Parts: sequence; structure tokens; C-alpha cells
Amino acid sequence: MDLFSMNAVSVKSLFLALFNCSTEQSVEDVINKEKEVFAQHNWKPLGGDENYYGVIENQQASPIAALVEKLTNSIDASLMRKCYEANIDPKAADAPQTMGEAIRRFYPKEHSNWDMKGARKIQAENIQVIASGPRKETSLVIYDSGEGQHPEDFEKSFLSLLRGNKNEIHFVQGKYNMGGSGAIVFCGKKGYQLIASKRFDGSGNFGFTLIREHPLSIEEKKTKKNTWYEFLVMDGKIPSFAITELDLGLHNRKFITGSIIKLYSYDLPAGARSVISRDLNQSLNEFLFEPALPILTVDTKERYAEDRNLERPLFGLKRRLEQDDSKYIDTSFVEEFTHERFGSMRVTCYVFKTKIENKTVKETRESIQREFFKNNMSVLFSMNGQVHGYYGSEFITRSLKLNLLKNHLLIHIDCAQMKYEFRKELFMASRDRLKLSDETSYLRKFLSDHLSRSGSTLFEIEKKRKNSISIDGSDAKELLKNVTKNIQLNPELLKLLGSTFKLEDKKDKSEKKDKPEKKTPTKQEKEPFKPQRFPSFLKVRGNNQGDKELTKLSLGGEKTVRFDTDVENQYFNRVEEPGQLKVGVLDIRRNTSKGGNQPGIPTEVEDILNVTKSSPQDGCIKVALNPSKSAQVGDAIKVKVSLTAPGGEFEEIFWVKITDKEAPPQPTLKEEEEPLQGLPEPVFMYEHPQDKATTWVEVEAVTGNPIGFNTIVEPVPTGDSLDRIYINMDSTVLKNFRSKEKHPNEEQIKLANDKYWTSVYLHTLFLYSITKNRKYEIIRKNQENNNSVELSEYLKDLFENFYSEFILNYGGMAELMQTMGE
Repeated sequence: MDLFSMNAVSVKSLFLALFNCSTEQSVEDVINKEKEVFAQHNWKPLGGDENYYGVIENQQASPIAALVEKLTNSIDASLMRKCYEANIDPKAADAPQTMGEAIRRFYPKEHSNWDMKGARKIQAENIQVIASGPRKETSLVIYDSGEGQHPEDFEKSFLSLLRGNKNEIHFVQGKYNMGGSGAIVFCGKKGYQLIASKRFDGSGNFGFTLIREHPLSIEEKKTKKNTWYEFLVMDGKIPSFAITELDLGLHNRKFITGSIIKLYSYDLPAGARSVISRDLNQSLNEFLFEPALPILTVDTKERYAEDRNLERPLFGLKRRLEQDDSKYIDTSFVEEFTHERFGSMRVTCYVFKTKIENKTVKETRESIQREFFKNNMSVLFSMNGQVHGYYGSEFITRSLKLNLLKNHLLIHIDCAQMKYEFRKELFMASRDRLKLSDETSYLRKFLSDHLSRSGSTLFEIEKKRKNSISIDGSDAKELLKNVTKNIQLNPELLKLLGSTFKLEDKKDKSEKKDKPEKKTPTKQEKEPFKPQRFPSFLKVRGNNQGDKELTKLSLGGEKTVRFDTDVENQYFNRVEEPGQLKVGVLDIRRNTSKGGNQPGIPTEVEDILNVTKSSPQDGCIKVALNPSKSAQVGDAIKVKVSLTAPGGEFEEIFWVKITDKEAPPQPTLKEEEEPLQGLPEPVFMYEHPQDKATTWVEVEAVTGNPIGFNTIVEPVPTGDSLDRIYINMDSTVLKNFRSKEKHPNEEQIKLANDKYWTSVYLHTLFLYSITKNRKYEIIRKNQENNNSVELSEYLKDLFENFYSEFILNYGGMAELMQTMGE
């Protein structure tokens, strides 16, 4: 049949022939069959310019991020439809100014029910992602019941680039009308993408076109450096035909109006290629941290006949993390920062358990990685719920220096309230990665300094996990003295260790006189905290008396003001009925150069104070205050802190006075330390409890790493240094080493044990020191890419793979053992 004839039946047949193609090869077959229809004169450059090839190629770096842009466009289209149906001009002043406002206005009753599965799934059917084609070459269909487009408007919407046609609409995510084209480069080898749409009000025809990468002719290959992307037309127009409805395999409905896109042979990454209602759903959840609208992911019985759950709603990672019955989350909390440089940002930290019920530590870590870190994103930066950039786990270990939390911490930064001038320098236009700018460097350092500093919530969590193992290492320390006593005499070795562990080479000293122990007063036991769902009071700690300042705040310094309350710890970040703490400035009294005490004009809090607000912790809310650059000595600032509650806000008002910079503390003379004090502590671990040692289970609970008979050593860093070196005294390597003596006596067993653990300890110590001192980084290659590996992980793996057997049998330890016997 000649599909090029312009009667409606043939045009419809052409669309259905293309839509029913399962792979790019099927599309190629249709093109080769109907060569007259797809002749080169029926193709136009995408964006109207052959030179836009680079714009399309240089967008999202990953197929998941590119797919997210398609879904973001579907959400935008859905909100636009609601706006038009409400007879509101999307660009007018009375249109919603934020995406959140649009949801509240256009879905006034529905949105509060989307946390319930039934209501969420009904809404999700309006935006669908459906798998098509063979398992190993999946094509994807994306449908939305949004505003849709007339065929004559395709070139101003779907097929345009860099127009900025959404830049004046504040409640949608898109701006430049280019994000949706980023997925083309992941559509097989030839970039086939089918786009079809009909306007939401039913007017006009159903239009469609096919996008592809232009196949260069022999002559073009001689003259062109690059190809370009192009779209199909008929007689210079978008092909179209009239419809009432179409059966396009959508879940629970037929196509009537809206838009539908098919991405042929889409290059899904490993981990997202199986049942898309599960695997792709999880990946999309990470990038759509808190989408404005729920989305339905659908696979088919034709692809997975035995799977029982082929339709799953997607409503963002935030809701999965904060659901009340989450078995993975140990604790979560919020820090809100208000600063003169960047404005405001909300930081939410989610700390995962190291072991969950009915799973081993290894299985737990694998489940957490699969469920929440599929794209290796540990720190997420989002706008309107969509992740625009991220850090990997290296930020946890290298910037925050929280090594124990590396695989068990996810941080979300909401950038919506940042100053525009600062925020625009953070993200690339592709909305999938951070720029290399002064602003991103500043933000990274700010987060590093504030999230992990001494006394912070994350610092205390890491400290608590590390100290959860109670040990008595007196025997090991005594042996360590004998082993290391010769190291002190070698200045080069001492210098090497000192560069890593901050040791001091001191001369022998006379014994100190014993000091009488100070008796610490016994503390009265506190009554257990009884959290309430909503607060019934807010009370500032300290002597708050009218116009007298509650606290003094020095320029360049910081003070933490504490408030008592009775609300639960998750009040600020729970999914249902969350609360909020507000900090504002009511008045400023500024001393002028001529003296006096004149009242100032109230201003935005960040204009005079940088503020950090923390989640409640067992009845205490902390607010840290730091003077901004505009603050002056002598300023008296009247601060109002409000805690929201259903019956009204609880308020506390107090004064803060700005003082001059505090003089730096004078260095105090430190008492001399023992030589080599500061080396990491050796700790023995066994499968079962032993005196003055720990167990595998206890170490697993702290590190989150599985321990077994093949484990030799578990180095535990703190920041850039080692804090402890756990040595497995029940390892297969040690048992094999001891078995060389057929009937060993107690002394031979002890000698073998000593040789084993001292070899492991010292090799770990020096390998760590040398590698750190020489500033090496460890990279491990795999099929997908090269992954950075922490030094402690590398050493653990090194010892498990023959290195420990080598040093025990061929390590040249005779001199060392002789030293130990002296």
C-alpha cells in the first residue's frame, strides 16, 4: 500500500505502523518499505537549524536523567492543562507563582490523598511510562493527559530548541524548551523517537512526527563534520488525522487527548533494564525526589508473564524514605540554613540502619544500595522536587569525613528558596549536574563545615556508632609497645607515620606524679522523653528578660540558642502534617558613630544574621546564630522564633547583642605524650564473644561491612586518619597458619597469633600511611565505568586476596619476632 497518499486512512496507517514497531530495526524496516514517504525532502532539521546537533548531544549525561526531562515535561503539561481549564493565562499575575501553589490550587482536595495507594494510582494513570518490545532491547512509551498540542504548533513546542517559551511561566519546571530532546541520543543507534499529540479541548487533529539522526549520504560524509537531527513532515506539514479515541496499549484507558512519545531501543543502564515497574521505577524515584504529580510505571505480561506487580506508581524517593513503616531508616533530621550569601536552603539527612531484620549486614547493604542508591547519588540537590545535581559517596568520606556512614547516609538539599543569583550558578542547563563555579565550591565547603563539625547531629551519630563497641585493648596495647619501640628510633619511619597520625617524637620523660582522681558528681536520671505529635509549648533556655539581651554574639562567632518543647523528632520532615520553625527579625537598634541608641528598621533575617535551624532532638530545638557582614558592633537585634502548631504558633522573642571579635585563645602548654601516642588502636574480633575483644556482629553493626572467615582486617578511618584496626582472630588464614604445627602447645599458638596480628597491623599501618602520604587514589575498573575506592576498603580487600598469606609465610618477620621475645 502506498502510505504517501494523503487520505486519512493512510496517514493513520502510517502512524500505527510506526507506533507498533518494537525496536529501531522495526522502524528501519518501515522506512525501507515506504521509501517515497520517508524520502529526504520530507525531513526538516530539528529546531530549524542543522547546527543544533551540539545542543542536543550536549545535554543529559545519563539515559535516566534524560528520561526524567520527558516526565518533567509531562508534569508541566498537566499543570498547564489545569491552568487553561481554570481560564487563567499561565503568564498572568494571577497564575500560580510556584509549582507547589499550582498543586494546591488545581488539585485542592486530591493532593492531600495521594499518600494513599488507591488515590495515588488513580492520579498516576494520567502520566504513564510503559515498556514495549523485547526485554534486551526495551522501547519506552511516555503518555500524559496534559495540554497537548495542535499539529501546526509542533514546531513551536515539541520540535523547537532554545525558544524560552516557558520562561515567563513560574509554576512549571521547563524554561528553554530543550530538555526533552536530550533523550534522543539514547534512542538506539539512530535516534528514532515518535511524537504524537492532540489538544486537551478536543479541537484539531491528532498530529505525529518521527525524529531521527540524519543518515549522511556518501557526498555529505565528504563535506560535513557532523550530522544533525531531523523530523518527518508531509507536504511541509506535520502529518495528522481526526480521531475520537485510539487504543495505544495505555493502562486502564484509551488515548483521547494529551501527548504520547515512543523512544525506540532506549539505552537503559544496568540495573534499570529488567521489569521497569520495579527497576526503572527505583531509578526514576531518585531523580524525581519529590515530583509534583505521581507517575505510573507499567510493564507487560508479554514481557514478564510471571511477574505479579507490573504496575507501580512512582511518587518520589522522599515519600519512600519518610513513610512511617520504613524498615531501612534509623533516623532522619532537618537542618535549615539562612545565609546572606545564598539565601535559604533546607537540608534533610537520612541515616540508614546497618542491619535490618531477617537480613545479614551484607544483604542489608545490598538492599539499601539497590533501593535508594541505584544511581550512586549520596547528596541530592533539587528544584521543585527534581534532582539537578549530586555528589557521590566520596563527599561523605572525603568532605564530611564520616567514613562509617559512607554507605548509610543520604542527604537532600532543597534549593528552591536560594537566591536566584546564587542558584543559577549551581546547575547546568541540562539539569543533571553541578557546574564548576565559585558558588558550587562555596556550597560544598559550607555543607562540609556545618554538617560534620564537632557536636553536629551527624558527628554525634558517627561517634555513637563507633563507640557502640566497648573494648579493653590493654593486652594489645602492651604488645604494640614492644612491636613499635624500635620505630621511634628511626626518624624517617617516624616522619612517615607522623604525617598521617600526627605523632610527636619526644624524649623520654620522668614519670609523672599520680594526680588524685576528680570525683564527678552523679547526675540525676532524666525522665524519659515523651514525644507528642504536635507541640504544646516552646520555651527558650536562658534568662530572657524584656529588653535585656539573652546572649551576646561576637563578629565572626556563633552562638546556639536552645528551645525546650515536647514535639516528636520528625516533626519538621514527616510526610503528613509537618511543622515548621520560623526565625525573623522584629527590630534592630544600631549605635551610630555619634553615639546614642536609635531604633532601626526591621529587615530580612539573612540581612543581619545567618541562621541554622535543626530538627527537634528529644525535646530540644537548636538555632545557631552567626552575624552577617552587615552586622556592626553594638547592634541589638530583636529576634522572633515561632513554632507552628494546629491551634496557632508558639512564639519566643529575645534580644541578641553584637560584640567585637573575641581574642583568639592563648595556646596552653601541653603535657608531654608518650612516644607514638596517636597510633590507631588494634582491636581483636572473633566470631563468638571473647574476653577483652569484640565480635564480628558488633563490628558489622558499626561499619556496615560483612565479616566472615575470609576477613583479615577492618580498618576504620576517622577523617583522613585511622581510628581503629580490627583484626580477625578467627580468620581462615590464621587457622591455616597455626595448622602447620601438628600438635602446637600454648606457647606456639601464642607465637603464631602474635606474628599474625602484628604483621597485619603493621602492614595496614604503613600501607595506609604511605598511600596517604604520597596522595594516591585507588580506582577500580568494572564493566560500566571506573569507581573510586576508599583506601580502607582497598586494604581490606588486599588482605583477603592472598596478601596476608604472603606476609605470614614470606614476610621476613624473624627480626620482629626476636624483638618481641626480648
